[in-house]
Amino acid sequence: MPRLINFALMPVVTSVLSPEQFSRQTTWYVYAAFINVILTLGLETAFFRFYTSEEDKSKVISSSFIIILISSCIFLISGLVFSSYFTSILSLGDSLFLKILLGVTFLDTIVVIPFALLRVSGKSIKFFILKMANILFLFLITAFLLLYVPHLISSKSLWITHFGFHEDFKPDIIHLFVANLAASLFTFLCLIPELFNINWQWNKEMIQKLLGYGLPIMIGGFAYIINENADKLMIPTIIDANANGIYAACYKLGVFMTLYITAFRMGAEPFFFNQAKNDDAKEKYSKIMTWFVLFGAIFMLFVVGFMDLLASIFIKQSAYLEGLYIVPIILLANLFSGIYMNLSIWYKLTDRTRYGMYLSIFGALMTIVSLFVFIPTLGIYGAAIATLITYFSMAFISWFWGQKVYPVPYEYTKIGSFITVGMILSLISFYFFRAHFFINCGIIILFLSFVFMMMKNEILQIFSSVKIKANT
Repeated sequence: MPRLINFALMPVVTSVLSPEQFSRQTTWYVYAAFINVILTLGLETAFFRFYTSEEDKSKVISSSFIIILISSCIFLISGLVFSSYFTSILSLGDSLFLKILLGVTFLDTIVVIPFALLRVSGKSIKFFILKMANILFLFLITAFLLLYVPHLISSKSLWITHFGFHEDFKPDIIHLFVANLAASLFTFLCLIPELFNINWQWNKEMIQKLLGYGLPIMIGGFAYIINENADKLMIPTIIDANANGIYAACYKLGVFMTLYITAFRMGAEPFFFNQAKNDDAKEKYSKIMTWFVLFGAIFMLFVVGFMDLLASIFIKQSAYLEGLYIVPIILLANLFSGIYMNLSIWYKLTDRTRYGMYLSIFGALMTIVSLFVFIPTLGIYGAAIATLITYFSMAFISWFWGQKVYPVPYEYTKIGSFITVGMILSLISFYFFRAHFFINCGIIILFLSFVFMMMKNEILQIFSSVKIKANT
């Protein structure tokens, strides 16, 4: 839900920013993603790993938070001192952008462990409320700055000038950053009670364990950010900023798959660790993969079938719409990204996180090479193809490697059928029945009928179980 509300900002942003401006703000958020993955040091996953295995939970909580707090403070101070130097060498323009960005990433990083604690301890309602409050606050401030303030100024509402807004006010990227900073500060203040509950203790042995487990994940995470965002850094250089803005906006229509994957990951990662000691763990992981791919294929088919309708709602300038042809490829790429995430349990559960690092580095190199090969010849479509090739390759290699170390009896026939049929129907929908919504509804129903035939026993078992619980 928070990510969906964040996506709902797209009409606001695309109604105000040109594709070139959208490209600039995308570039800044790419840098923010790199900063964030460095500051967290892979400790979120490390926290889950040791919180579920250590008897003394308090030392895991305090050690994790102390590491992140120290690294974040060092980074924030260094970044503020040398902000002018960094903006100069990276040709980023005004150093104020970087200073605000540093503040946002600092505040977002130091709440990682409190949020992880809410997840692993099953306090999902509180987690949800805080995440919702953050994004609603962000939404309101962004809409206020980009839409309401210009409206007040144009209608000669003088009271707004008392807050520093003048007739020459023009919404720009900086206002997105200010809204982010305010929302991050708001969330931090809400989590202060959780921080006071931490039993502060320095445990050298636990810190070494956390860093030993987390650092390879951090490096892998850094490579993952390259996989996700190298295209948005290279397109402006190889083509231009306008093309990058179009690509970045249309790429966001893949958010529905990303939302699904993110929601799944939030619950799945703690669940995987909690179930690891059970005798039927591998069978559960297999079933989870099957159902994950099934719903992923449904999401892919739904977004492709109603792509033009969704685009008309979320993208407000027609200049962006010429890039919609990348969306089916991005959706499929995101699906394989989610499959790779599922497959990652083999190196996380066996404490071989360095293999995850190797896979991510391989993916990053493949991304960069593929982008250099495909963008000059295929444009932004080549960037989408490069993303798909990378995630498919990473998923395949992870599966091949994992089955030798931690074999899981995946249901290959069902998984392969859902991906293949979903992909074929998506292509039929896109190339032959685009914007024919009734026909696309029929295509979705056809796929659901196929799913029922493949999963009939499991579906009936679920309904039977629900009926029994309702009766009791």
